[in-house]
Formats: sequence, structure tokens, C-alpha cells
Amino acid sequence: MAEDQKNTAPVAETPKTANAASGSRVDRSFSATRVPADTEAAGKTVIADAVVAKVAGIAAREVTGVYALGGGGARAFGAIRDAINATDLSQGVKVEVGETQAAADLTIVVEYPAPIQEVADNVRAAVAGAISRLVGLEVVEVNVEVNDVHIAGADDDDESESRVA
Repeated sequence: MAEDQKNTAPVAETPKTANAASGSRVDRSFSATRVPADTEAAGKTVIADAVVAKVAGIAAREVTGVYALGGGGARAFGAIRDAINATDLSQGVKVEVGETQAAADLTIVVEYPAPIQEVADNVRAAVAGAISRLVGLEVVEVNVEVNDVHIAGADDDDESESRVA
């Protein structure tokens, strides 16, 4: 319980005594000399197409009215991947990435009775915003293909009948 006791004797604090008093072996005080003076350092950042596709897929899934991404075959494989806990967040997303620009094509399934055009517009805005904000690329186009409409209960009935038989 020595931590509760405070030393009230005046001590001239040097970096060595400040570290010893705090019990840390590392000087954690902020110093302006640690910040690099040159923030324009040379180098190039390359962002993989898969990263941009994943960002777009996550953004699209967050839009209200989107039931799933991808066509029928992709969703079937996606269900298998989900069962083994290996979800592909870029399913139903294709991107083209240049040095400063990106374009995305998404295939979505809309929940009934959500307004399809409104959901597609919201997906377009969410994907463009996420790519611009998180990846830093200019988005030149986001194409949204509505592949299907999901009716709640219709798929659930089919699954329950197959379990009974």
C-alpha cells in the first residue's frame, strides 16, 4: 500500500527521477522532438483491391433494406462460409482501383417492402463515402445491381418444411 503514501519533500525532477518516481522504465512524457519534422516523407502507399472491396461490402451491409450481397451462387457459397465462420465481406463486390480513383460494382438483395431505388441510392452513397473516407480514393462510380428481393418468412418456411420431412 505504498502507492497511497505521497512524498511531500521537494525534489528537483530530472528525467531520471521522474521516471523512477512513476515506476516506469520508459519516459512517457510528450516531447515535440519525437514528432517527425518531415510529414511529407517519400514513399508510396499501395492499397489492395481486396481491401477496397471489403470496405465497400461492409458499408453496403450497413444500409437499411439490404438483406444480402451477391447473386444466388455467391450467397450459397457464402452460407457455407458463414457456417464455418469464414464470412467473405467482399462477396457481391467487384472493384477497380487506380492510383487515385476507384470504381465499384455491387450486387445486392433488397428486403421487401423497402423501396428498391432508395436502398440502391443509399448503398451508392454509403459505399462512395466509405471508400473516400477510409481509403482516401476518389470514387468515380458505384454501380448497384439489385439481384433479388427477400420476403421475410418465405425462405424460413422452406427451411422448416425441409427439416420436418
